[in-house]
Amino acid sequence: MTAERMIAAIDLGSNSFHMVIARKQDGQLQVVDRLKEMVRLAAGLRDDKTLSTEARARALGCLRRFGERLQGIAPGDIRAVGTNTLRKTRDPRAFMEEIQEALGGVPVEIISGLEEARLVYQGVAHTMEPGPGRRLVIDIGGGSTEFVVGQGFEPLERESKYMGCVEWTRRYFPDGKVSEAAMAEAILAAKQEVEMLATRYRQVGWSEAVGSSGTIKAVAQVLDEKGWSRGAITARGLQRLRRRLIKDGEARPDQLPGVSEDRAPVFAGGVAILSAAFEILQIEQMVPSDGALREGLMVDLVGRLSREDIREQTVATLCARYGVDMPHAARVEATALALWEQVAAGWKIEDPYLATVLGWSAKLHEIGLAIAHARYHKHGSYLVENSDMPGFSRQDQHMLWALVRTHRREFKPHRFDGMAGKLPRSGRRLAVLLRLAVLLNRNRVDQAVPEFKAEVQGRELTLSFPKGWLRSMPLTRAVLREEAERLEAARIRLKVH
Repeated sequence: MTAERMIAAIDLGSNSFHMVIARKQDGQLQVVDRLKEMVRLAAGLRDDKTLSTEARARALGCLRRFGERLQGIAPGDIRAVGTNTLRKTRDPRAFMEEIQEALGGVPVEIISGLEEARLVYQGVAHTMEPGPGRRLVIDIGGGSTEFVVGQGFEPLERESKYMGCVEWTRRYFPDGKVSEAAMAEAILAAKQEVEMLATRYRQVGWSEAVGSSGTIKAVAQVLDEKGWSRGAITARGLQRLRRRLIKDGEARPDQLPGVSEDRAPVFAGGVAILSAAFEILQIEQMVPSDGALREGLMVDLVGRLSREDIREQTVATLCARYGVDMPHAARVEATALALWEQVAAGWKIEDPYLATVLGWSAKLHEIGLAIAHARYHKHGSYLVENSDMPGFSRQDQHMLWALVRTHRREFKPHRFDGMAGKLPRSGRRLAVLLRLAVLLNRNRVDQAVPEFKAEVQGRELTLSFPKGWLRSMPLTRAVLREEAERLEAARIRLKVH
């Protein structure tokens, strides 16, 4: 990285959208701007899992304003992620393309609940003083709540529950009124969710509880302003807050300093969830943190830009877990990247991200052998699809799944559908390169594939080998002939000489 560089992190949450812009200079991050808008995306999620026109308009209007502020920052220095509501939205591709356009071309990754929990923890861990013990971190979002126990910068337990302040308010306080019966019902439902992780989390243990969301910070401010607790949220203070909400029948900003007009409509749902967590996890007190998902994104982005990408460690861990033959994987990777370098411009797959994904798929293409040789590409794709892969977005994971699944046997182009923009076409072309790299290294010997020339013209791919080499390799010649027939499904014409 240069001595000074501007980077940005964008969190498209279910309740509010956040953007943080920071300057990285001399190894340090200095926040220079923050933007936040209450969008309430989750409130616009219909029963059929589509987003209302109004919610889409609110989101795109906000992101166009964010996009104006991003001018002058390189797209590669910006990371934007979507969370629970975008995870639940049915067929979000068209909306994702509108979002990307609003942000000036910056793509949005939809991340899993577990990945959201990891990033939340990173945000907290890097913005609070390190302590000797373990931390319990809770983040109550609009559509989900994340629970993490970690030590230092390492999360030990992570969980994401489909309950958030928008969802809980809509379900238990639909008319905006807070009654004693409705609050009790909302807390009971949340307790049932928290009970599923309580035993495991208490066994791991923690010495400090931290809250990282806007809801929790608002609760802490109310308790402090009212004198119901000082510097931390306590169970007794929460009880007094619930009584006040029930007495007033709603969250009234004029009676609850710290609760904004925007947050008031969903505040009761967040209080119910936090109350359930306090009771089931036997929390005595909780301190609020300024760090959250967006700060975790910033930390992750800095790691990627500094070649300390956690995704590399994730791939290495999977390879070790499933006993991958790493020398062979390295040969396949080298061949695949040699192909990519020669055809990237002609096939318009020059994005370095695509080369990185191709390298990961080469490393992982044989992990299914840990289960069985027969249909190992299917076993491997199942492992990639269903493994917890820290650092990977859903789109990253889908691309890897499709590449591992398609690296041998029948070529089915539809496996790459469902991704945004040009990624389906790019993925299919990467699959062709991976397949050829695997075939050219089928003999599994520590002997480099001879220098070859790869050229593309439209959908035609020509491979040229040293004179006489193919004649001396009858098996390779045969499998390449078969491969030419299989690639017809991808409308690729393979010529070899």
